[in-house]
Amino acid sequence: MKVYFIGAGPGDPELLTLKAQRIIGQCPVCLYAGSLVPPEVVAGAPEGALVRDTAAMTLDETHAEILAARERGEDVARVHSGDPSLYGAIAEQIRRLRADGIDYEIVPGVPAYAAAAAALGQELTIPEIAQSIVLTRMSMQSTSMPEGESLENFARTGATLAIHLAVRNMREIERVLTPHYGPDCPVVVAYRVGWPDQMLIRGRLDDIRLKVRAEKITRTALILVGPALGETRDFRDSALYDPAKPHVLRPVVGVNLVEDHNT
Repeated sequence: MKVYFIGAGPGDPELLTLKAQRIIGQCPVCLYAGSLVPPEVVAGAPEGALVRDTAAMTLDETHAEILAARERGEDVARVHSGDPSLYGAIAEQIRRLRADGIDYEIVPGVPAYAAAAAALGQELTIPEIAQSIVLTRMSMQSTSMPEGESLENFARTGATLAIHLAVRNMREIERVLTPHYGPDCPVVVAYRVGWPDQMLIRGRLDDIRLKVRAEKITRTALILVGPALGETRDFRDSALYDPAKPHVLRPVVGVNLVEDHNT
């Protein structure tokens, strides 16, 4: 048997990959994180499949379900939100699978920051404005941040920040980032991206906290910060399609061949 860690994307069932759909549709056991993955994502499980919401289960309990599936010789679809490589809590599950000699495979999914950018209708990497994205989170009581991975250190780069699991720390985000980005830096709080009640709150570092409070958002939100999120149109075109910039697939650019009739 095999355990498949499946990235379900941010919530929209249509953002499942074809591979994810196929595997969910053939696994006799489907364990999904119901607090972040809507039931519609696992609705394609085969008839008679064991489908369990693991939101209220412990690691021991979910692993017990996998061990029981092994005894029956049944594959398991372990469905997580977004892409499981990012805050998917699969590392500790993989450690147990390896210890028990259970085969596994990871099926990537659409990460929340990509779905948020799509919902905003914009690119996050804009020439000469922003070319880097930092995926990070805030330190919590349950899990602290490694030394050196502070929000202030990332802010010094000026890169676009995608801050996870931090919507309850808006005041601290404003305090730390304002000296580096300025009070008028664009901010977007993307709430439940891909769900029917999706909400995109635009603001600036100096007013986004009050806007989020007004909407009573306390969880399931991604915070994007950086000048690339603004509505400026004053940036140069990418060199990718520039006729004056040759590359391996367009090696000869703008060459005018003129026949010399005197030779």
